[in-house]
Amino acid sequence: MANYFGADGFELSASQLYAGDSMPHPDQFDLLIVMGGPMGVSDVAQYPWLVEEKRGIANAIECGKRVLGICLGAQLIAEVAGARIYPNVCREIGWFPIQRSSVALATSVGHVLPEELTVFHWHGDTFDLPAGATQLASSEACENQGFIMDNRVLALQFHLESTRRSIADLIKNCSKEIDGSTYTQSTYEIIDRVSLVSEINAVMSNMLTALIVERDD
Repeated sequence: MANYFGADGFELSASQLYAGDSMPHPDQFDLLIVMGGPMGVSDVAQYPWLVEEKRGIANAIECGKRVLGICLGAQLIAEVAGARIYPNVCREIGWFPIQRSSVALATSVGHVLPEELTVFHWHGDTFDLPAGATQLASSEACENQGFIMDNRVLALQFHLESTRRSIADLIKNCSKEIDGSTYTQSTYEIIDRVSLVSEINAVMSNMLTALIVERDD
């Protein structure tokens, strides 16, 4: 995503709450992107900065800002919007297809999602849809793969932003989660399909354009 924003001249900043940074005030940004991590939304005792992160996400939504959450970020958005977060029936790790929902095309971003797309996954938790949210996609392993609220708050359980490097880092640091279950691919299977990053990155760029540019039209 940094390449996308850099090419269009956007100014980027990062707030690493785990390293002691504070959440930025909504006046300081146009789009808040909340990324993933190995923790869960309820792990506040171990990761106390999650409290500030949730408060900051809720504040950004209340102030009318655009917000994008990916994986854990999507779960955090769902929670602050009042939805339930809970363990999925199984982990979903690797390259699996998602199916666009029948109502997605009515949203500002639905038209950039193909009817079916093989994307990268790495998650064990899932969420219910918040009140007023429109479901964007589902998969065989996970009913709610994404949603959008008010055509400006976008939550994606799956990864369109993944790169060869980020996938390699996940394998290096989180391989213990590859447990051989039905929807968990082996390291070999994941690496064997890593060329798909170019396709999902193109969809990510189109998704960002729809979220940022088309909402201004």
